[in-house]
Amino acid sequence: MVSLTIVELAKRAEKIKLVISDNDGVFTDNGVYYSERGEEMKRYSIRDGMGVERLRNIGIDTAIMTGELSPSIKRRAEKLGITRLYLGVKEKLSLLETVMAETGLQKHELAYIGDDVNDIGIMNEIASAGLTGCPGDATVFVEPYIHYRAHADGGYGAFRDFAEWLIMLRNS
Repeated sequence: MVSLTIVELAKRAEKIKLVISDNDGVFTDNGVYYSERGEEMKRYSIRDGMGVERLRNIGIDTAIMTGELSPSIKRRAEKLGITRLYLGVKEKLSLLETVMAETGLQKHELAYIGDDVNDIGIMNEIASAGLTGCPGDATVFVEPYIHYRAHADGGYGAFRDFAEWLIMLRNS
């Protein structure tokens, strides 16, 4: 875990303008239901949707960046009003410069929450100046790159927990 004082965490939280999240393992519980027609459903937590809304209410935008191309992700993003949706991204770090160019933001204005090895590159880059986190049940591989491990597991309020942590830091 990246060790910073509460004062430094609060300073960083004050500057955050965009939270980028992985989808599977953060917004979902990593499970997927398959039928003979292919992928059918993914489980999402309503609490995480409230986390998106609470961040939006204090001026923090949200984006989803995932290696998946699932139509369910697009539908969930639409429902939550998330307009920054990056699908089919296998190498997330390679898209970071594009996101910063599109938004006009710098690394110190970004936060990222992810759960597995495919998130490490972007987490490492953002952790140097912004804030990073993971769900409670994230793999041990992300541990060296995070500032916060949520109490909730992926798909069960992990994003909301991370959002509330950011809000708490901004209010401290």
